[in-house]
This record gives sequence, structure tokens and C-alpha cells, in this order.
Amino acid sequence: MNLRELDLNLLVIFLEVLNTRGISAAARNLGLSQPAVSNALARLRTTFDDALFVRTPSGMQPTSLAEQLAAPVSAALSQLQDTFNHHREAFNAATSSRQFTIAMTDVAEVYFMPRLIALCATQAPQVRVSVVRSGEGELPHAMADGGIDLAIGANSDFSASYYQQRLFRQECVTVFRRGHELGEGEITLERFRAAQHLWVSESTSPYDRIAQLLDKAGIRARARYAVPGFLAVPLLVAQGELVATVPRKLAESVAPSFGLAFVKPPLKLPLLETHTFWHRRFHHDTGHRWLRGLIAAEFAE
Repeated sequence: MNLRELDLNLLVIFLEVLNTRGISAAARNLGLSQPAVSNALARLRTTFDDALFVRTPSGMQPTSLAEQLAAPVSAALSQLQDTFNHHREAFNAATSSRQFTIAMTDVAEVYFMPRLIALCATQAPQVRVSVVRSGEGELPHAMADGGIDLAIGANSDFSASYYQQRLFRQECVTVFRRGHELGEGEITLERFRAAQHLWVSESTSPYDRIAQLLDKAGIRARARYAVPGFLAVPLLVAQGELVATVPRKLAESVAPSFGLAFVKPPLKLPLLETHTFWHRRFHHDTGHRWLRGLIAAEFAE
């Protein structure tokens, strides 16, 4: 293929259709008419001699060739954009008032946000950071559109259009109030099962694997109380005899404030991995690079 025969604007439209899975949505985001987007796709199909996108009940789905083109085209356009705008859009953390949006769970918010706020207060006092929840199905599209800058978690359902960096692995521990009898002596499986467990019915990956193993060990059957997530756990276990099994980072974050202690449970449980994720479109964005570097420097192990 001769590059002189290819209009780079067509590749911008190609990526937008890929991200939105729809001609109408792509046209709206790009400020174009639907016929203009359809015409651009027709030209691309002729150029590549491939359908590129096929209309299905769930939207315009990419062909195998389109999926192969996605990552290199996105990277190439992102690098061009960064090169053209390098001086005009250089990011200065000390003076920038840019807003960043990060998707994370409630348990991640408890661990990350206090330290991130403290870091921004000294390094980027005018920068704004918003935390959002986003379902796994919605998250990739929101990141591709730029509505969400980064995601922090264990989500592995991202395509090749996304980068990721592992921050840390962590084990799960069982948390309880200081002075609880479970904190004295050897923690046998029998003593562990006999404790009054608070069941956390968190079904998202990867804690669902932990929950399955706890259930198999008989913990769920003995639990009289259950909550849908981790946010209320510290308050509930601090006030009585309940114990709960949670990620270690959460236990370490809340133990001093709530008067809690924790131990490793007598079960073989898998480690939990936490990553940062971002779309290739913003890989060279100087603001993104600053935020990713800040998080990696503070939290990566």
C-alpha cells in the first residue's frame, strides 16, 4: 500500500468506530454526519480490501484485520498527536488545573486516595482528581473516549489497545477488633471456622475466587451476617465479635483508625494482583505520564 493514497483522517474515523462500535456514536463524537462516517468506512474498505466492520445486533463488530490494525494505528496516531502538540500541551504539575478521572473499587479507594491526595497537595495543588465506579463492560469504552483516564484494579478484560502496569500482589487476611480471642494463640482451621464471620458477598474478580474457597471451607454457611462490599467491614468488626477476611492493603489502611488487628487465615488463598490500565490513545500524553508515574512511584512494589 502506498501511504500517499491514504488519508490519515480516515484512520481517526476508523478508531472512533472501533471504540464506539457504532457509526452514529462515532459521528457524534467526531462532529461529523453519519453519511460522512459511512463514506469514510467505504473508502477504508476499498483501500484495505476488507469489510473492517460488520453490523451485528450488538453494534459494528471489527473483523480480524480491523483488530490487527487497531493497536498499531492507535499507537501511530497517538505518537503523531503527541509530537504535534508537545510544546503547546506540555504538562506542568505545579501549575496545572487539569482534572483526572480514575476508575477504582471502594476498597481500592480506601487504600489509594489518602496517599494520592497528600501527594497532589504538595506536587500538584491545583490538579483535580475524581474517582468513579464503572462496570467492566462500560470501562473500556469510557477509557477509549477519554472519559476515564486510568483504571486501578484487577480487570484483565482489556484488548491490545490498552497498556497495563502491575503495582503489587497482596494476600488476604482476617481482620477483627484488638483483644479478640482469634488474635491469641495459633490460628487453627477449627478455631477459624468457629469464629463469627462477617460474609462479604463481593462477586467481582478476583475476590470471587477468595469467596469460593472460603465458601468451600464452610465459612459462608456459618456466617449470620453479610454485606455487599468491603466499605462497612472495618466499622462492623470493630464493634463486636465479628471477623472478616479482606485484602491486606485494606486491613493495613484501616486498622489504626478502627482499633483492629489481623492475622493470616489458615487457608491456602490465591494472591490478588492490582494493576493500572490506560488506553493507547493517551500513552504519550504528558499529563497521563505524570499521573501514572506518580502512582507507580508511590504504590508499585
